[in-house]
Amino acid sequence: MIDEERGAAVRVATWSARRPWWAIVCWVAFVVLCVGAGAATGTNRGTLADFRVGEAGRAEAIAADAGLTPPPVEQVLITAPTGPLDPVAAEAATREVTARMRALPQVAGVGEPVSAADGSAVRVPVTLAGDPDTARRAVRALLPETAAVQAAHPGLVVVQTGGSSISAGVDDKLGADLGRVELISLPLTFAILFLAFGSAVAAGLPVLLALSAFAGAVGLYGVASWVFPDAGGAAISVVFLLGMAVGVDYALFLVKRVREERARGLAHRAAVEAAAETSGRVVLTSGVAVILSLAGLHLVGDVIFSSIATGAMLVVAVAVAGSLTVLPALLVVLGRFTGGRRHARNGASGRWQRVLQPALRRPVATLVAGLAVTAALALPAAAMRLATEGKETFPVSVPAVAAYDRLTAAFPDAGAAHLVAVRAAPERAADVAVALDGLAARTPGNELRTSADGTTSVFRVPVPHPENSPEAHASLQQLRAQVLPAALPGPGVEHAVSGEIARGVDYAAHQDARIPAVIVFVTLATLLVMLVAFRSLPLAALGVAFNLASVAVAWGVLVLVFQGTWAEDLLGFESMGFVGSRMPLMVFAILVGLSTDYQIFLVSRIREAVRSGVPTRQAVLDGIAGSAAVVTSAAVIMLSVFASFLFIDRIEMKQVAVGLSVAVLFDAVVLRILILPSVLTLLGERSWWPCCSTPWCCGSSSCRRC
Repeated sequence: MIDEERGAAVRVATWSARRPWWAIVCWVAFVVLCVGAGAATGTNRGTLADFRVGEAGRAEAIAADAGLTPPPVEQVLITAPTGPLDPVAAEAATREVTARMRALPQVAGVGEPVSAADGSAVRVPVTLAGDPDTARRAVRALLPETAAVQAAHPGLVVVQTGGSSISAGVDDKLGADLGRVELISLPLTFAILFLAFGSAVAAGLPVLLALSAFAGAVGLYGVASWVFPDAGGAAISVVFLLGMAVGVDYALFLVKRVREERARGLAHRAAVEAAAETSGRVVLTSGVAVILSLAGLHLVGDVIFSSIATGAMLVVAVAVAGSLTVLPALLVVLGRFTGGRRHARNGASGRWQRVLQPALRRPVATLVAGLAVTAALALPAAAMRLATEGKETFPVSVPAVAAYDRLTAAFPDAGAAHLVAVRAAPERAADVAVALDGLAARTPGNELRTSADGTTSVFRVPVPHPENSPEAHASLQQLRAQVLPAALPGPGVEHAVSGEIARGVDYAAHQDARIPAVIVFVTLATLLVMLVAFRSLPLAALGVAFNLASVAVAWGVLVLVFQGTWAEDLLGFESMGFVGSRMPLMVFAILVGLSTDYQIFLVSRIREAVRSGVPTRQAVLDGIAGSAAVVTSAAVIMLSVFASFLFIDRIEMKQVAVGLSVAVLFDAVVLRILILPSVLTLLGERSWWPCCSTPWCCGSSSCRRC
């Protein structure tokens, strides 16, 4: 892939540099076409059926097949600001809530008011029309009515909560937080690039490429969602995060290389073409590696990871395409504004050579120190506990979430619950009905519903514990392993348990079971890319080891930060004692791609020196020192993009920010400054084995090693 023949990447980039205006017009047309296609097709949101996993998913399928899926219900809670609740005022507010809600076409019915045991609150259940898939849109019509009742009764606290309003509120909050992140990350990225380049035009080109790649990828994502449904939530967040990271990264590599070539005396167009033959190939190779890494997420068999993988793969592909087309064209058109003739690199290179001296002079000691740091940071990962976000982990700044806390405090049975689905053969239906009557009698607060043919029943078992608490998990295990098998023995009966607790437990178990398959696929894919790129087994194995080290460190830091409480005030979260079940795989796929990105860029510079006749030891020094500035700039930019997600008031996004930020910093400092030069120094010429000794050697007549 990285050889001397003019491959497809070089030909495309060279054509763009020689016909810049055509390339710019084609790129603008491409982005507009992508955005237009997405607008024309719309985005296909996943349905509840797409999210089914494990036994919880089986229970939901049983209920759906019998038409017994519980309808979406909202709760309007009426309490006093302080002290006891005035029954007269509460009754007046209850009547107004009932009247207003019944007048809405989005409401199927309003239940009887329920008073708390101590008389401190009243709740009014409101059943939404339609199905749970449409409830998130329908619930928005109810919120103004609840607000109107609150305005009419200022002496009371009238709030609304429920699965639909919480989901809508969390999405709105996430969207607003992402808007603020963009306002922070874009100017910060531009400022870092300006400091690196000293030119506003050179700094603006990577940002422009990243934004156009994001816009094009979002459009294509809409089209692709009709094959891989959109899971909502974090999918677009990850697309933006990766779009900014790799888009800026790839553009940074090319712009810096152009400036280096100009500093060597090349004319600007020739410098752009020279950069395309070096960094252009690296960008293409890196893009392939990142896309293959993200493709591994499809093996999870989960709509959330499939949508994240699809969007992320698209944004990387579009960023690579832009780096090889519109970026060379813009560099030619704006050449005199991007600087580079006076590009000073000797001073920076000299500083980096001094930094690298310990690894080159005392490689064993430096390697041991680097491995010790890696082990210390990665070791806590062995104690990782996975669980799924629940209502208690959502930000209380969302009104529906805060209302949920008040609701469950007054009505413990209105919180988390197990949903039991039982399907019996016709000949056993009567016996099962009798058994369920007895079971229902032992579970106060359940709502037994049976299909018209009597073969399927669904009932709710309230759980007076938080969703992710040990007590809630223990009650689920007892219900599944003891209560239901004892009450419904023998053949001809199928039972399964769903609900918030069961969904979280089954989802975490599902992710845990798929991690090995994803790791194997991504590791083999990365190994293959590195072998094709460098034709060296030691370098390919080293790249895989570095990837796994970055991931292990990220996992270890996630455990240190989020399973403990010491960082709560620092990062603005409340520890739930676990790491989000999606985090290990998400961090793994993203980091493997980005770590491979660094590895390919650095080793390609070392290989260039080796192929020009420089001994490996000196090539390591020249290659890393010569590219350290661009790698450091890329790491700082990625660090700023990832760290900006700390400002999102959602613990899952904070975990993404911390895991990726620490891993990028570790990768740039420990792996690339300590371990990589140490290992390559110890290996020496063996670093390139078996190049020049097999039929698939580089085969270049100008390669000194050949």
